[in-house]
Amino acid sequence: MSRVSAHFSTRIYVVVFFVLLVSAAIIVRLFFLQVVNYSWYKAMAQRQQGYNVELAPKRGDISLRYKDGSLFTAATTQQGYLLYLDMRSLENPEEVFVKLNKITPVDRDLFFAISKKKDDPYEVLKQQISEEEGNKIRALELKGVELVEKGWRYYPGGTMASHVLGFVSTLSGEPEGKYGIEKYYETTLKGSLGTERGEKDAKGILIALSDQFTNPAREGGNVVLTIEPELQRFAEAQLKEVFEKWHATSGAIMVLEPKTGKIRALAAVPVFDPNEYNKEKNLSVFLNPMVEKIYELGSVFKPLTVAAALDKGVITPETKYMDYGFLKIGPSTIRNFDGKGRGEVDMQRVLSESLNTGAVFAMRQLGGENLYEYFRKYGLEEPLGLDLPGEIYGDLSNLDSGREIEYATASFGQGVAVTPLELAMALSSLGNGGKLMRPVITEDYTPQVIRQVLKKETSHTITQMLVNVVDTSLAGGAAKIPGYSIAAKTGTAQIPKTDGKGYSGEYLHSFFGYLPAYDPQFLIYLMLEKPQEVNYASHTLTDPFKKIVEFLINYYTIPPDRQPL
Repeated sequence: MSRVSAHFSTRIYVVVFFVLLVSAAIIVRLFFLQVVNYSWYKAMAQRQQGYNVELAPKRGDISLRYKDGSLFTAATTQQGYLLYLDMRSLENPEEVFVKLNKITPVDRDLFFAISKKKDDPYEVLKQQISEEEGNKIRALELKGVELVEKGWRYYPGGTMASHVLGFVSTLSGEPEGKYGIEKYYETTLKGSLGTERGEKDAKGILIALSDQFTNPAREGGNVVLTIEPELQRFAEAQLKEVFEKWHATSGAIMVLEPKTGKIRALAAVPVFDPNEYNKEKNLSVFLNPMVEKIYELGSVFKPLTVAAALDKGVITPETKYMDYGFLKIGPSTIRNFDGKGRGEVDMQRVLSESLNTGAVFAMRQLGGENLYEYFRKYGLEEPLGLDLPGEIYGDLSNLDSGREIEYATASFGQGVAVTPLELAMALSSLGNGGKLMRPVITEDYTPQVIRQVLKKETSHTITQMLVNVVDTSLAGGAAKIPGYSIAAKTGTAQIPKTDGKGYSGEYLHSFFGYLPAYDPQFLIYLMLEKPQEVNYASHTLTDPFKKIVEFLINYYTIPPDRQPL
């Protein structure tokens, strides 16, 4: 073989070798691409070419029902935009600020702080822009000013029924109901996420949706409350007025149907605006004092004590005892509110003049253990199942000692603490035939009797006694309304010291009443904590109570049930 032929053959072998080597490398590479790393590259291709987004559900509405059946939407989802700045293309910041601020209020300091962040593609300027504002901003075609669609929780009534509604927080990222109905019915209201999948072209433009892999979001369910909007507004106005007049630290009001347990108005002060919940610094304001706090409520307990003794048959309204203005139990002395004795008095005067000694007399006839049992039957030591979060129950543990002094003070509402809700439902049993009803605040629940507490005859008798209180003594007759029987009682309770040792010089005022007394459609309970420069609940709460009664009579067209006195 010639030297040329040998050289040519060597070159062929080298070329073939390299071809085989490259082919092997390609095969190995394809093996890793198509077999070993198939899943990784497939996922990457899907990320680049695929379109996969979560579909947020619309949160359900919370509504209140007017007496004519129409609805007032108290909580809903408002659609609009989020406004952000892309500093890579923003021009003339001062001019842009002026133009934006003419359409929607913009935080100047925030705007110019953002404007200094050069090459920053995304800085949120304002979270909530209405559709109208957004359309006006878009029409300006400002470079670097961007809008994205967004929905947020909106409360058309502002502070109205805020302690019932609660609010939706986005502080943790995902919207979440906090307090009130928003929290209790979070699962119902929030709905569930959906997904939408499809394909994009090389430019990232959506070219097709996949029906097979698209699941629509399930919208949240709506909740309708038993709260009546006009009554709620009126009750809130009365509460605000008396709260400010007497410079109290807090207050609350509830209007309910004694025969069904349906709550028609529930309000507390101080109030908060759920649209701006993040501005509230005192988190305790969010708590609903009717269901999430307990208090020693004082003389509004006396009708419960007298009714229990009547029910047991150990007293009648005419039963008499000798009132010296005070009585001794061991080393302790119990006095009437004024320290004065009245001589021989009957049980009617015990309620009419709110005599502590008379409540203790009724307890002694009944027996302390029996009184404790009636308090339990009234529901004062159990959650009543109201569909609001955070419901706590009363503390009657002082009575576990079996000491007579504890039974004695409990007979007029000291030494035992309950929620105002528990007390309102217990007091409802006095007028509704003796039934403890489950409290209801949403329309999904039907009236439910928890238990029969008192005989029907007892309910009638204690109602007669409470009507006499209004007719003959309460606030000098200021609570009377011609043609209507009203059963009512006040309570002025000393507030315990924060260290638990004795009582402070501050008071908690309460007032309850129901009407028409012998077939009650409504019970009203008012509470005012630490009013200033005033001694008794009859001085602070009689006027708002009477105004609410007059509103109820007129708004619900309640006919007179007796001849004017």
